[in-house]
Amino acid sequence: MKPLHTILSRIARATPRSIAPRGRTAHNVDIAATIDQALTTAGLLPPRGNEASIQPGVSATPATPPASKYATPLTARTTTPPRPRSRKVPVTGKSEEKVPAGTSVERSYTNAAGTRAYTLYIPAHLDPAVPAPVVMMLHGCTQDAEDFATGTRMNALADEHGVLVAYPAQTRRANGSNCWNWFRSQDQARGAGEPSILAGIVADIAADHRIDKTRVYVAGLSAGGAMAVILGRTYPDVFAGLGVHSGLPFAAAKDMAGAFAAMQGRAGTTSAAAETKAVASGRAGRTVPAIVFHGDADRTVNSSNGRAIVDDILESPHAPAQLTADSTESQAGGRAYTRQTYADDSGTPIVDLWELHGAGHAWSGGNPAGSFVDAGGPDASAEMLRFFLQHSNPAGA
Repeated sequence: MKPLHTILSRIARATPRSIAPRGRTAHNVDIAATIDQALTTAGLLPPRGNEASIQPGVSATPATPPASKYATPLTARTTTPPRPRSRKVPVTGKSEEKVPAGTSVERSYTNAAGTRAYTLYIPAHLDPAVPAPVVMMLHGCTQDAEDFATGTRMNALADEHGVLVAYPAQTRRANGSNCWNWFRSQDQARGAGEPSILAGIVADIAADHRIDKTRVYVAGLSAGGAMAVILGRTYPDVFAGLGVHSGLPFAAAKDMAGAFAAMQGRAGTTSAAAETKAVASGRAGRTVPAIVFHGDADRTVNSSNGRAIVDDILESPHAPAQLTADSTESQAGGRAYTRQTYADDSGTPIVDLWELHGAGHAWSGGNPAGSFVDAGGPDASAEMLRFFLQHSNPAGA
């Protein structure tokens, strides 16, 4: 039998939203509209209207083999040759655009868990003799790599700072809405599922480019942000820092029902989730510094999730014993925000939380040519890269 939400989705999509079909009553249309609204709230249909919103990935997906079948070395290589191409990407300035001088190369990586394509952006003036930092960018649901690159402007920042940027792409086969499967237990462990593929992409890049393995970072939006959190917890030896925009904490859900609750800010800690967190924390050996953005008017992923990500890090047994907290109120791009930082003894921020007042579920300070972007507010991409480059990972040396 097909899942209930799949059946309801087909009913809702087959029914016009504003005009009653011939032979149907207004009552029929009201029922369809109600179904449509429920599915949208649950993240199973894209929202209507002008509000930018990404559903964080709870669509039905094909069954995945048990995690034990996924264990694989990170050195598994792609068989797809690189294919360079040019791409127009806006620069940081919101009112002007130019073409970055770099090159985008299409690749793919395969291990026992599956195959994912990724785009690698290489700045033109990158010195091949100098190891380059790497930033992995994980898109949200219904997005793709090119859309996410456009909306975040990260390529322009890469040109400025000499950083390689990787954009992995989720597949429709793995998730019908192109969401990273953050809510499935088989995708929340080291050496298994999507985390093993994404960590393997870093090794794949390192095989062909001189990278600084102590400065590899990951950032994402919504489902991508939730997966970035998972990578920070399961691969602390690979990633030196993580950026989360409108995401969710580690092991916030173990299934679809739990995902709905977590998105609405009603996640409960199940025994399975608690065990997953305990195992990951014991293996981590270090706390991965994080910068977190979340709008307090986010109606897709409740803003309490941003605070939960921070609390998880602060409560980690590997967090610094003494952290100095600071809070400031300011505004940027016409939007007010509250920023809370937690710094170690050297004054380096370990956690940087930006609560965006009045903002919804969209990338702050981005380029409106991309989807799910809020052109106002602080520049999340620039702030994330600034935060990243303050941190290095001794485990990556």
